[in-house]
Amino acid sequence: MLGIIGGSGLGQALGALGGTPTRVDTPFGPPSGPILLAELDGVQVALLLRHGEGHVHNPSRVPARANIFALKTLGVTHVLASAAVGSLHEDVRPRELVIPDQVIDKTFRRPGTFFEDLAVHVEFAVPFCPTLRTALLALPSEVKVHPRGTYVCMEGPQFSTRAESELHRSWGADLIGMTLMPEAKLAREAELCYAAVCLPTDYDCWRPTPDDLDKHALLREIVGNLQAATTAALALIRRAIPAVRGLGAAPCHCQSALAQAIWTDRARIPEDVRARLRPLLGRYLES
Repeated sequence: MLGIIGGSGLGQALGALGGTPTRVDTPFGPPSGPILLAELDGVQVALLLRHGEGHVHNPSRVPARANIFALKTLGVTHVLASAAVGSLHEDVRPRELVIPDQVIDKTFRRPGTFFEDLAVHVEFAVPFCPTLRTALLALPSEVKVHPRGTYVCMEGPQFSTRAESELHRSWGADLIGMTLMPEAKLAREAELCYAAVCLPTDYDCWRPTPDDLDKHALLREIVGNLQAATTAALALIRRAIPAVRGLGAAPCHCQSALAQAIWTDRARIPEDVRARLRPLLGRYLES
């Protein structure tokens, strides 16, 4: 089952596809909003608006644990996430798409694990599912799709200073955004295959804007870039749906990420923790 997490721009487009709204209770509170269960191109899909209906959750307040837990509970096995980003390189142009392969996490306010009551250490050297990324990159697209990129996830909600933007560039990063962390980490803890489609809308603030472009015109340009990138990303994701169906039986290390990651003695994990986290840990705690 495929889960699609829509970020800025794409969330509204996904919501327009329709589906049956489903509310899921989780030990981590409610998700961002009802999850729309639909059948697209013959595939069962769970659609989730990351920021909620009406974009009510800022990046620091997105209930990422509840979102990922809810998708796992519904039977989702693969997740495609979208994210609007700023470009940190001249050759990554607005209105193009990027399938990132690496991430630098600079967030500090957000709960970043399901496992606060035990010691669990998942491998995260490869933060985005290579199987799902390969499937995405094999698809045709009307716009250029960059096959890799390093995404810096900042806390926000303010945008970068120019000094910060230049620092991120000096690290060799390609994209700046606020939303993929800890979402990708939680997906790995939930043993979900997770990949992202990033939508560059501007060049962050490292690249000065033309003197004759006022703030209102700049905003209109960014919104226009987002709308164009959203159209391209939606088309790519729709093409990915049949391809993902064929990945269901394909072995992937993401789907067994907890196999060697649970360090706590199983006998010392309390029953209430076992019950609360059963959708994640159940198969590793059977006696």
